[in-house]
This record gives sequence, C-alpha cells and structure tokens, in this order.
Amino acid sequence: MEQLSGQDASFVYLDTPNTPMHIGSVAIYDPSTAPGGFVRFKDILRHIEGRLDKARSFRQKLVRVPFDLDHPYWVEDANFDLEYHVRHIALPQPGDWRQLCIQVARLHARGMDLTKPLWEFNIVEGLDNIPGIPKGSFALVSKVHHAAIDGMSGVELSAAVHDLEPKEVPEPAPSTWKPEDDPKLGEMLMRTWFNSVTQPVKFAKTVANTVPGIARLTKEIAGGDVSLKSTRMAPQTIFNGKVGPHRVFDGVVYSLADIRAIKDRIDGATVNDVILAIIGGALREYLMGHDALPKPSLTAMAPISVRAEGEKEALGNLVSAMMVQLGTHIADPAERLRYIHKEVKNSKAMTNAVGARTLTDYSQFTPAALAGLGARLYTRLGVANLHSPAFNCVATNVPGPRVPLYFAGAKLVRMMGLGPVFDGMGLINTIYSYGPEIAISFTSDRAIMPDPSAYAAALQRSFEALRDADFSEAKPEKATKPAKPAKKAKPKAK
Repeated sequence: MEQLSGQDASFVYLDTPNTPMHIGSVAIYDPSTAPGGFVRFKDILRHIEGRLDKARSFRQKLVRVPFDLDHPYWVEDANFDLEYHVRHIALPQPGDWRQLCIQVARLHARGMDLTKPLWEFNIVEGLDNIPGIPKGSFALVSKVHHAAIDGMSGVELSAAVHDLEPKEVPEPAPSTWKPEDDPKLGEMLMRTWFNSVTQPVKFAKTVANTVPGIARLTKEIAGGDVSLKSTRMAPQTIFNGKVGPHRVFDGVVYSLADIRAIKDRIDGATVNDVILAIIGGALREYLMGHDALPKPSLTAMAPISVRAEGEKEALGNLVSAMMVQLGTHIADPAERLRYIHKEVKNSKAMTNAVGARTLTDYSQFTPAALAGLGARLYTRLGVANLHSPAFNCVATNVPGPRVPLYFAGAKLVRMMGLGPVFDGMGLINTIYSYGPEIAISFTSDRAIMPDPSAYAAALQRSFEALRDADFSEAKPEKATKPAKPAKKAKPKAK
C-alpha cells in the first residue's frame, strides 16, 4: 500500500464527468510484420497478460480515505480483470483519418471507473484509408489516469508492452504478483493522524529548501540574467472558459530532420523552441480566423519532468512547469522563433533558480478535503469564466524512442498523444517524437473548438511559413495588430 502525493491526488479531486483527468496516446501498428503476417485480438490479450508484472500501475487501484481526510492510497486490486481493461472495436469503411479522430475523441471523453485500476486499452481495427499508414493497420488508443503517471513515466509504461524486434507472442509466464486487501478504516485514520502530526516538519523543510532558491533568483534578477517582464497573467481567450463533456482530437506529423533544420538557423535554438513557434503561429492564425486574437501574446504552460534516474518506474507525477510566451502577437515567423527562444531561456532560468523539485513539493501541503471541495466548487460555480487565466494552453513534450518498436509482433508506425482539458484550460498540445517523425497532436473541448481540422491545417501552414522564413536579419520585435474582418456593405435605399 502506497499513498498518493498531493500532486497526484489533485488529479483525482479534479476528475468530474466534464473533466476526466486521464492522459492517453494513439499508437498505430502494421500487423504485417508479426509472425504469420497478422495479429489476432487474443494474441494482444496474451501479450499484455505477459507484461503485467513490468508496470505497477497495471493492477493497482485507488482506495480513498473517508471524507477525503487524507490523500488516497494505491492497493493491488484483488479483483483485477484484464478483459475489462482491453477492448476491441473497428471503424466502418472507408476507415480514414477523420473517422479515427472522431473515435479517439469519443473514447477520450469518457471518464474512468475510479474504483478499478486506472487504465484502458482500446484496439481499433479498420484503418484502411489513412495516408502514410499501411492498409490493414490497427490503433491502440490508451487511457491512463493522470494520478498514476506523468509523461515520462508513461514512456516507461509504453516500454513495458513493446519489444525491439517482432517476436512471436509466448504463453505468459507464471506471475509472482500478489493482491492486497483493502485497508481497514482504523488503519487509514491512524495514518491520517500521523501525517497531520508530521506535516509541519515537512513544510518547514520545504521552506528551508526554498530560501536559497529565492536568494539565487533575486541575485539573477538584479544581475540582469533573469527578467520579470513576461511574468503576467495570460490574456483571456476562447480556450479559457468552462468546458463541456465532449472532446475533439487531431494532429499533424513532421519530419524531425525538417524541424532540426529550422532550429539550426538560430544559434542555440532547440527543437522544442521550433515546436512552440509552430504552435504560436497556428494559434495566431486560428484565433484571427475567429476574430478572437488578443493583443498580448498567449502563454503556454510547459511541464518539466523532475523525475530522477532512480524514479523512472515510480508511480504518479514528478513534474513542475514553466510558463512560455508563444509570440502570437508577432506576424513574422522568424521573429516569433527568436522571441520564443529568448522567452524559454528566461523561463528556464527562473525555474532553475528556485528549483523545479522544490516548487513541486509544495503540492503536498494542501489539505485533501479542502482540495477536493475547491475543485468541485470551481467547476460547479463556473469560476473559470470569472478570472484571467495563468496560461492559455498546455504544450507538453514527450520524447519517444529513435528505434522501431513492436507490439505483439506488429511494428509501431506512428504515435500521438492526448491529454486532459479542464475548466480554464481548454486546449492541450502534445508533442511526441518517434523514429524520424515528430507529431503535434491536440485535445480540446468540442464546444470551444468545433473545427479541429482548421487548427490542424493552421499547424501545417505555420510549419511551412517557418520553414520558408527569412532568417538572414533580426528585425525588432514588433507587435502586429490582427486583421479586422471586412465590414459588410449596407444595402442601398431604394
């Protein structure tokens, strides 16, 4: 039995019918590489059964403390049922990309049963008409609750079910796994009392770790190494209100070599800078098309892993975050990339000065009952519509493997990610690299973004504009006003 951290538990408290807090992925496989040239659903079940011991989250469920007096616990589920967690569906003909996106969004919109292990795999067959994907491929649409994993530990979960070569699926070996009984009420209350007694000591230790970081940050601000110019609330946008129960999903795939070629045109720039510049350009175009682009730059929250080398298999979330201006007020793509590169460097310096891990530790000290009540009231009262957001969207980067992976013998040909949206944050961009490709996929609320293909097209055009941009001379950063829609001519009097 292991207790959730405050950060992990927050995703449980935020989980509502309109805001299910799971992350996920869409992995597409070519079954022709498997022994025999095909993969049956029973082969997939047997394959996953043989890998259950490789990731703890597969068979652990949540047990909540009565009245949420303390954070929940992970317990090995005595009633674990593999066939509940692995499902099988198929697309009707023609099996194209749009059909898959609609099906993925529908699956992602459904909340999870919080009394069972918090993951689901949906095998989707019938992918016969998707450009760049072999006919007869199938997708694995995964869902794992954010309380159980972050992006980096999700990579470890992915590693548990993949091989480096197309192997025949063997019969599962005998397992050493043992279930646990649910903890007794008295035991949980005793642990709650002990945690409340030791909490002040832990808080004092965290504050002590913070003081040197604040001193470093103050020194760097005074020395001009860090600027507070961009530390402001984000502008209000259509993405930052109350969300509904329905989702949309789409994505665009790029050559990683093309992205690297762009970043090499600015000294010190990174692949992540280029991706953020693409997102910034796409948001600028999309919002201008809806006459909804604010004058100030939009802000993205970018999660940062603080997972140490020995914590790769640990359950839960070990992440902090930095805020990055996306340069949506800048029309020129080259200038936008320069602007973002500078903003990312400044944000990283601020986070490193205080200590990303120290900032994460403060999440441990929010009382469990208060956190749960606050999350429910925030949604019920529609508070997201009443204040300026801290950020407008999320851009999370998950580095994938450079070598081919195989699932039950089928070769992984494409991978994209999904994430949760919630009140006040209705758009998450997930960046996933695999082999020679890097993909930007996104999840949003259907009422907020009823036209996901328009944003996907804007992502592609933003990349093309950046690829073809003139980087020869740095121009002064200049905000450009969004174009106003043409006024309709008044009818002439007869």
